[in-house]
Amino acid sequence: MNDSTGSDRRLTIAGSPVEFRSMRRGDEDAIRRFAETVPSHDLLFLQRDIRSAKVVDAWLEQIERGYIRSTIAIGDDGIIGCNALVRDDLSWSPHVADIRIISAPGARGEGLGRALAQDCLLGAAEMDLAKLTVRMTPDQDAALKLFEDMGFVPEALLREHVKDADGQSRDILILALDLGKQAAQQRLYGLAENLSPAD
Repeated sequence: MNDSTGSDRRLTIAGSPVEFRSMRRGDEDAIRRFAETVPSHDLLFLQRDIRSAKVVDAWLEQIERGYIRSTIAIGDDGIIGCNALVRDDLSWSPHVADIRIISAPGARGEGLGRALAQDCLLGAAEMDLAKLTVRMTPDQDAALKLFEDMGFVPEALLREHVKDADGQSRDILILALDLGKQAAQQRLYGLAENLSPAD
């Protein structure tokens, strides 16, 4: 994976142009500014706090090494969303990747999250993955509905798995999508194999 992932394009979301492009060096400050606009609770599903300069630097290093594929969505006022498709080629599960999606509070409910999720599905096809997982807190109803609509099913509930900024324990829900089964269903029902990011 590198900057030429095929993720670079422009979409219209809620009537406004949004640029989708691969995350790269030089985006550090913009990513941290974006992360500061997101409520802390909405960052709990991430394994690390992306408001930290060290974490963002490590993220970019993993992109450069080919372990993460990330796309950022840029609106008129800067970054309004981003995703990450994370795979560990050296693990026992090189065929599995974890999806991580964050959108700015003011950009929600307009199709941005769906576009970022579909971008991950396109990336999964490029990477020849067999399975995707996604994590969230169980109270993230909109995210849960989005991924269930895309075919993800609940696979695990990790009780009191993370602690928020106030030290309160929160559960993490894990959903999964078997890409082989999804492709077979699409062929069976005559659906298009590639999802349109504009849907």
